[in-house]
Amino acid sequence: MKAYVANGLFSLADRLVNERCAALIRERVPGIDLYVPQENPDINDKTKCATSEQIAAADLHALDEADVLVAWLDGVEIDAGVAAEIGYFSSKNRPIIGIFTDVRQQGTDQTEKIARLTSDPTENQFVYRNLFVVGLIKRNGRIVQTIEDAAEAVARVAKGERIDA
Repeated sequence: MKAYVANGLFSLADRLVNERCAALIRERVPGIDLYVPQENPDINDKTKCATSEQIAAADLHALDEADVLVAWLDGVEIDAGVAAEIGYFSSKNRPIIGIFTDVRQQGTDQTEKIARLTSDPTENQFVYRNLFVVGLIKRNGRIVQTIEDAAEAVARVAKGERIDA
């Protein structure tokens, strides 16, 4: 089975979380062919120069080959590259696992937060994700809140199980 991990890769935080995510998926699904763009030195050795066309060709090839996409949704907004990867991959009707770990998901039933939001939209203590992108994920996949849940979902895909919820 082949999988693709989509996330930013320019900050130390992103690179570390990508490494952790990849390690856990590889542990849970032995023998998986896992593409993590930051591990591709042909396009991501930043001491060298890869053109936009080379980057697109490498990543599109990996997306075309993948059976499942694991996409990070964290950040102020979904990373532009990740959103593009989700959009492209969704046309293939293959499963997408979104990982969304934002702590603002907690307390969604807290009435004071809801009241403040209702009376003053600038007091939004919740989080927004682009609903088009979320919809593309939910068509054939699901959104999870932990790396462990994402790795388990990849393992289920490897067994031929459905993961959409």
